[in-house]
Order: sequence, then structure tokens, then C-alpha cells
Amino acid sequence: MKKSKQLMDFESVRKYLEKTRSDVSSNDIVSMPSGLFEPLIMSGLKLDLIEPGRVICSMKVPPRLLNGDNKWLHGGAIAALVDVVGGTAFPTINNDINTGVSMEINVTYLDAACVGDEIEIETKALRVGKAVAVASVKIRNKKSRKVIAQGRHTKYLVVSSKL
Repeated sequence: MKKSKQLMDFESVRKYLEKTRSDVSSNDIVSMPSGLFEPLIMSGLKLDLIEPGRVICSMKVPPRLLNGDNKWLHGGAIAALVDVVGGTAFPTINNDINTGVSMEINVTYLDAACVGDEIEIETKALRVGKAVAVASVKIRNKKSRKVIAQGRHTKYLVVSSKL
């Protein structure tokens, strides 16, 4: 690869990573309140089914969760749904379980969802131990039943001290 081409590629990556909307200043973003992430992702989520070891939620894909082209549900939003919904099956098995902290999240993207599509997020507890819990998460189009993404979420369950 020629050096000038390489510098051009680096510049396009820099511009992409550092871009901001022209109507939003960096100070506006920095001064946003903490705790904004979960409401941003979860607003509009409805609980459809809850049973031991299994939770199903649904939501219509909102414009705020689309990718930069404003066409498809953003992969980061899908990963965030795997994160926030994935751990909800654990307390359905053992209500002494705390929310824990994520150890690993993986997502396989299989299809796309558009704004207005109704999606279903199903999580199943695969294992709930004393210190570690694992859930599978499936996100599908509610109407067509096509799987949009599959994920797995492993959490460390903070063990309370017996002192």
C-alpha cells in the first residue's frame, strides 16, 4: 500500500471516530446525566412473558437506536439489549441473585431490523451458580419470526460477605 493512501485511510477513520452532530456540542454530551444509558436502550420495552429461567420482552425499533445511515437497528444497540435483558432471567430462578457484573457478552448478527419493526428479545438462563450465571439471548422479528441476533451473556454474581 502506498504511504499517501495509508494516511488517507487513517484520516477517514479519525474523522469517523471523532465526528459529532453539528447541532450538539461536546459540552452538551459531557454534561449529560449519569444513568442515561439504560433508559436510552430500554425505553419502550414491554414484558411479554416471565417464568422460571425465561423472560420475553418486545419493543418497536425506535429511530434513536438506528445505525449512522438511519436504516437498521445498530449492532451496538443489539449488544446492549443482550446485556440489559440477558441478566433478567437469573432472579426468576433464585431471588437472592443480585444483578452481578458482565464477564462476557457475545453476539452473532444474522439479520436486520428497521425502524418500526417489532422485535422480541428472549432470554433463557442456561446456568445459575453461586458465583457465575450464563444466559442465552435471542432477538427476532416478532412478525416474521426471523432471528436477527443470538447472544450469550455471562455474569459474575457478586458474592456477599458472610462477615
